[in-house]
Amino acid sequence: MKLSIGIVGLPNVGKSTLFKILTKNEVNIANYPFC
Repeated sequence: MKLSIGIVGLPNVGKSTLFKILTKNEVNIANYPFC
C-alpha cells in the first residue's frame, strides 16, 4: 500500500525542516517569497 501525505502551513514555519527530519533525507531549504 502506497501512502501519500502533505504538510500544510504558513510560509516560513519549518515545513521543509520537519520533512527533512521525518524522512532523514537531504532537502534543499530556501526562503521563497509567498506572494
